[in-house]
Parts: sequence; C-alpha cells; structure tokens
Amino acid sequence: MKTLAEIEHGEGGVPLPAGQNGTSTPPVLHFGNPQEEYQAATTGCAVFDVSDAPLIELSGRDRVTFLHNFCTADIRRLPPGEGCEAFLTDVRGRLLAFLLVSATEDSLWLSSLLMDEEAVLAHLDRYLITEDVTLTSRTSQVGQLYLSGAQSAAVLEQLGVPVGPLQKFGQHCQADTSAGELSVQRTDLLGPPGYLLSVARPELAALWEILKSLNARPAGAAAFHTLRIEAGLPLYGIDLSSEQIAQEAARTSRAISFTKGCYLGQEPIARLDALGHTNRELRGIRLLTPGLPVAGAAVRDETGTAEAGQITSASRLDDEQPAVALAVLKNRFGTPASRVQVTLADGSTAAGEVFWPLQAGPH
Repeated sequence: MKTLAEIEHGEGGVPLPAGQNGTSTPPVLHFGNPQEEYQAATTGCAVFDVSDAPLIELSGRDRVTFLHNFCTADIRRLPPGEGCEAFLTDVRGRLLAFLLVSATEDSLWLSSLLMDEEAVLAHLDRYLITEDVTLTSRTSQVGQLYLSGAQSAAVLEQLGVPVGPLQKFGQHCQADTSAGELSVQRTDLLGPPGYLLSVARPELAALWEILKSLNARPAGAAAFHTLRIEAGLPLYGIDLSSEQIAQEAARTSRAISFTKGCYLGQEPIARLDALGHTNRELRGIRLLTPGLPVAGAAVRDETGTAEAGQITSASRLDDEQPAVALAVLKNRFGTPASRVQVTLADGSTAAGEVFWPLQAGPH
C-alpha cells in the first residue's frame, strides 16, 4: 500500500522550498494550481494533509483536574463530545504550546498543527506526582487530514459522517464510514467551515483517495498558510514562542478563561488583564503590492521611520499576488486599517495594511 506522501507526489504535489519541511502542516506547496486550491478551500471542499500533527492522549480519573491546573482553558466545564482552544503556560504566563483540547468519556486529547510533542509531554510529566493520569503519544498510531470549505459538510455526509450535531467549534464524534472508523471534529481553524479528521494510520492513504473521489480537492501549503494567516491562526514555534505572554497571541476570548481559578501562569496573565492591554499583539498585514517578507523582517510605520514590530510568517498563492503576513506589532500600530511599511526578502519595502479577522473573536 502506498503511503500518503507517495500518493501526493505521484499526483503532482510540488515539494516545499528547501528549509520549509519538517512541520506538520501540508508537506507540498501545491498540486498544480494554488489559486484553485484556495477557492476550493473556501467555496468548495479542499483536503489538506496534516498527517504528522502531534496527538497526545490523557487518560486516568484525574485527567480533567490535572490539565485544568496547567492550561488557560476551563477544562472542568468541557463536556464529552466538545473541545476548545487552550495555551500551556509556564509560571510566568509565557507560552509553551497552543492546543486544541477534545474531551471524550474516558480521555482528553491534545492536538496541534505544530507542537514540540516531547517538550509538552516532559512539561506535563514534570508535575505528575500522585495523580491518576497517563500521558500517551498517539502520533505514530493516528493520522489527521483537514477538510475546509463551504461544501465540506456535504462531502462528509457522502462519506457517512453525521455532521448535523457538529455545529459548534470543538464538537466531535466517532463515525463508522466507508473509509473505516473516523473521529471528526468541527474546527473552522482556517476561516471557512472546517473539520479535522483522525484515522488509524494504515487507513490514512485510503481516506485521502476516498475524499478525492467525493470531490474534495487536494490542497497544499500555499493555500493552507494563506488561509490560516487570513484567519489569524498562529503556529507555535513560528508565530508564537516562550518569549510571549498568553494575551499577546490575540486569542484571549477563545483560549483563556478568567473565571476558572488558579493554574500555572494564572497570576501574571490575570495581572495583565487587569491592566487592560498588552504592549504588543499578533496582527495580520495585507501587502498592497506583490512581494514576500520573511520571518523576522522589520515592520515600520507608514512613514518608514518608527519601528512597529516584526513579521512572524507570510504566504502568497503565487509570485504575482500580494502576500499576507502575521506580525507581532506594538499596540499603537496594530489598529485594523493602519498602514505600515514592510521589509521584503530582497531588502526593499512594500506598503501594507493591518487587519485582524472576525474569526479571531469568540467561537
């Protein structure tokens, strides 16, 4: 049986540029036409390979209380069949991971499009003393695909997935389908309706082929990163790091509870909330002319004189398209519709406009 990677490259997947591999986001740049892939992922249905995304299971009777004490979300109020975003933080409130937490009757599952799995496991294991909690990596056993687009629900229904109950972010179910048993979770991480599909790794390539036969279009990293940046979706290790406190990720309403009580890092996060603002936050920038900035590129004010921040990631569908980027910006430059100057890869500058999507608000 062919692996998913062999199928992708056999059907015209264009590899990522050198130095951009090694992440759990799509391993190919595109499948021939990134513009059409982007369109499918918005108005149609596109399937993205995120099969290397880390996946950790927490089991044991103390799993809920334990995770509740070490992340920013209110895990005690998360019923089976639902999920939420959360940050793992250290004692200073600094970011260690950006997670999607899913609850079942007997487990909690931690997934992320980009996560240092070993570091997360080591961090949590460090605080296990007498609690009845078992931490298990499931990454080698379970692979994941991501469906995006207005027609994604229709494709899943053809597959045999009851999507009716999956109306809210994080809701998930098990389904016995023609591709085998799947876990399907509503996420909308890229903006349009989206579903994260988890399946036993031996069935992953077959699921990819079945989805294609149901008119889900294979899509690569160009469309994926353009969509996620437009949706304000950061990746830990790229857009987020341990140098940032949780609120600087600009997902406070989605990932941080201020009513749950104590947890590791809660005091500095609550103190910053009491101040009413951060000094800097993640924002999106739409370039107004073609060009591509690189991570670390300087962002300045409209006149080019005052330092505004730095680019963390950028994407475009082709060389003729203006790029979109995520950047950490000082507050006074981060108001949507503000104009800025962005340094491009060749050292020139391009005008850009700050944005922050509605999708970054509450679920």
